[in-house]
Amino acid sequence: MPQNLQWILILAGLIAIAGLSLYIFRKGRRLRQHQRAVERTRALQAERRESMIESIRILAMTLEQEQVEPSEGCIRIKGLLDHVEPDLLNHSPYSIFQTIYEKTEHMPTHEARKQADPKLIQRLDQERFALEAEHAEAIHEAALAIRYYRFDGSVSASAGEPRTVDPGRSTLHP
Repeated sequence: MPQNLQWILILAGLIAIAGLSLYIFRKGRRLRQHQRAVERTRALQAERRESMIESIRILAMTLEQEQVEPSEGCIRIKGLLDHVEPDLLNHSPYSIFQTIYEKTEHMPTHEARKQADPKLIQRLDQERFALEAEHAEAIHEAALAIRYYRFDGSVSASAGEPRTVDPGRSTLHP
């Protein structure tokens, strides 16, 4: 084989190696950028989840201390649980949040409430107050339980019951 052809083939091989090296380097850089973006997204999701969990605990405390109407607290907790741990709404005592939501979702809120007939609002308020009175004990029990619930994204395997923390042994501040 002529020497010129050998040099041309060597040069072509070196160019191919350089091209492939550049391709691998760029792919590696894109992969690292993607991994960093995924990590940032996970961190933001974890931060948002922790914020929602803290909101659930605060709402539970306000329910316990009767600083918020029981139906409003239940509806708000249910809305947060839909994002944090929706399966929890299928377990006792937490299912009361779903029950209250379902029994009040037909009631107007915000602007619709302002524009509704006052007699209708009065009748719906009486219905809501009766519902809150009927379920007062269950709401209080669920508020206490959710306040000390360990949110780790799963329900315990034993009998399908969610994990709670014993408030007497908890390091959480009541």
